[in-house]
Amino acid sequence: MASVKVGLLVPEDGPAGLWAPSAWACADLAVKELNNLGGLLRRPVELIRIDAGTTRATAAFAARQAIELDGISALIGMFPSYARDSVREVVGDRIPFIYTPQFEGLERDLNIISTGETSRELLRPAIEWLMQTKGVSRFLLCGSDYIWPRLSFQIAKSIIKDVGGSIVGEHYLALNGKDFEPVLDAVKASRCDIVLPHFLGQDAVAFNRAFGEARLASQALRLASAVDETVVYGLDENATENLFVASAYFSTVRSRNNGAFLERYHTSFGDTPPPANAYGQSCYEGLYCLAGLAEAAGSMETARIRAAVGRSRQLKSARGNDLEPLTGGRHPIHLARVDGYDIRLVGAL
Repeated sequence: MASVKVGLLVPEDGPAGLWAPSAWACADLAVKELNNLGGLLRRPVELIRIDAGTTRATAAFAARQAIELDGISALIGMFPSYARDSVREVVGDRIPFIYTPQFEGLERDLNIISTGETSRELLRPAIEWLMQTKGVSRFLLCGSDYIWPRLSFQIAKSIIKDVGGSIVGEHYLALNGKDFEPVLDAVKASRCDIVLPHFLGQDAVAFNRAFGEARLASQALRLASAVDETVVYGLDENATENLFVASAYFSTVRSRNNGAFLERYHTSFGDTPPPANAYGQSCYEGLYCLAGLAEAAGSMETARIRAAVGRSRQLKSARGNDLEPLTGGRHPIHLARVDGYDIRLVGAL
């Protein structure tokens, strides 16, 4: 019986490359489980690993090759937002396209099915909690110069204004840029009491290390949404003081789903697999999203998959205590404080 080829498009290099090992592992686990359950539409699933590269052009080229040469029937994408438009242009309505990481939101193309949280969902409850609980009010925004930080900061500025805070600075660096001195000088000069850094992957590691080395961690809190276990393991302990993170998934979340997921994950990959994190788990979730939609549609045809959104059965996830519908209520947003190399949950927001 012919397999259903599902492509997973993930960058193996560049700032986001540090998440590739966990993405492959989580996707492999999902494929193993789906095949044990009978596959996709009673056909075995074959995962096609696709390196997105480091630019929008390389991601688009890789997606085109996977469709036209490898013959994939669906694409799961876990790559930065700067490449989403170029991949979308290649994919069109030829095959289903599921985009899994957290992102800025505001996506209007019906051919993209997104499963990750948006910046508004992540930032609003976290900003409100920190302002009310920690008394912060003066925000400095800094990040890489592309769509995710820029649109996220538009959203953040609106939220901050709504809840009575103020913006004392906004700074951008080139993606993969490592000269943080102008931003760190601005933090010192602005007398901000909270920084919203939107740097990606290895750039987040570099920024937070520089922040700690400049001895700014005691001066201002940081609220990040793209810092996870993999990023934290790349930091020195002095770089994590007053670092808070908002996410819909941490490996430390206590829930039935996550406990069962981690047990299966470690059973499959041993005691020291790539760290379970939000980005890797999103690939696991993306494959189950595709499976649920295909089952509801009775087909892998794009239009029928898209029409099945909202009427499919439940989505298997490591998040929450119960299986969640593909549409409807979102998972809770968790706020965590980084303590050395530990991520300690503050609560669900």
